Amino acid sequence: MQFLPDGTYDVIVVDADEADDGDVHLELAITLGPFVGHVISLRGRHVDDRNRSMTRSDPVALLGVPGTLHVRDGVPSFRPETT
Repeated sequence: MQFLPDGTYDVIVVDADEADDGDVHLELAITLGPFVGHVISLRGRHVDDRNRSMTRSDPVALLGVPGTLHVRDGVPSFRPETT
């Protein structure tokens, strides 16, 4: 992950794919604040998805989904918004 200070960031998923090892790979664009426009790359282990079957079966379903990126002690965690 590119460096981001600890905090909470509003993001949107701009790319999603399944990696060769089965992890979900996401690219998240920050939508508000001083880092707006920065794109952050994450792997599946950083996705806090309550409905894991959705991301595991079709990560492309996350394209365009807004969410929240939390960074604590330099470790990111992404939670997509659900309806």
